[in-house]
Amino acid sequence: MNSDIKLVFAGSRVEGLFLRDLLMDNNIGSIVKDALQSSVQAGWVDGLPEDTIRIFVEDEYFDKAKSLIEEYFANRDKKDD
Repeated sequence: MNSDIKLVFAGSRVEGLFLRDLLMDNNIGSIVKDALQSSVQAGWVDGLPEDTIRIFVEDEYFDKAKSLIEEYFANRDKKDD
């Protein structure tokens, strides 16, 4: 098993948590690094609201995860038009 991980998303906390669930619903495990939540728990705040979450997946799931995320953003942007 390849244990390399790759970044598939960096952005807002709300969207990141939604995308984490989307990946989980498609049987893709992820590692979520939430800078804002971590810093709040530590007693100090760090991170900008627009880039507080980073989502990583194992290399073998990267292409599928990236495709799902791109599809989500394409559909989201169509609804905004």
